[in-house]
Amino acid sequence: MELQGTPQRLYLFQLATTTIPLPNGSLSMSSGCYLVQTSAGQNILIDSGLPPDYVPPPNSPPSENQKNVLEHLTDLGLGPQDIHTVICTHFDIDHVGYHPAFPNAEFVVQREHYDLARSGHQRFVAGRAYWDDPRLRYRVVDGDVELLPGLSLIKTPGHAPAHQSVLVQLPETGSVLLAIDAVVLQRLFTRERTPWPTDDNADDLRASTQKLLDLVERERVALTVFGHDGEQWRTLRKAPDFYT
Repeated sequence: MELQGTPQRLYLFQLATTTIPLPNGSLSMSSGCYLVQTSAGQNILIDSGLPPDYVPPPNSPPSENQKNVLEHLTDLGLGPQDIHTVICTHFDIDHVGYHPAFPNAEFVVQREHYDLARSGHQRFVAGRAYWDDPRLRYRVVDGDVELLPGLSLIKTPGHAPAHQSVLVQLPETGSVLLAIDAVVLQRLFTRERTPWPTDDNADDLRASTQKLLDLVERERVALTVFGHDGEQWRTLRKAPDFYT
């Protein structure tokens, strides 16, 4: 089904929070996914979280506030059949775990990312059963793409090859940038970006960070949501509340 209308509501689904102990304190990490509703009554999901059968590594810090994407949708009176499109930012396992729950949706991913994952790239093997379910229908795109007026995909490699972020234009809030894992924490959103061990390519990461910094200034972005920043998520308007 072709996407129609313009974005009217943005829901932030907080899936879990984890406190990671550090030598000089602690780090609060959150995971989430997102729902955009359009003026034509369509529902666009962005990522889907960890799978229900995921087993964390031994000695992992416990997660709190756990709620999966289907539970969030139920709270809004929606079911999997109501999702028209799933935007796949990348195929790391914490972003694809409920993809098979939406067999009627069209999945949108960067062509480069999809081809690399399908070729057997080791990074995406753990989640393959979820993103490569044979029932799923994919639409591949190349680079920055406007999916519909007011909703654009921004290619931001670095954390993962051909990762994509999402820019949403809302009637009241204005421009909202979902950085996803291109920038996982607000304090990393600087021109002097230092990669983490989980990042794929340091040069791409810095270039994508610069690209998003320029976009925030050019588009006068009112809100940037960082993919795993637990401190920021405490301050955000979370579902069932929404941004308009």
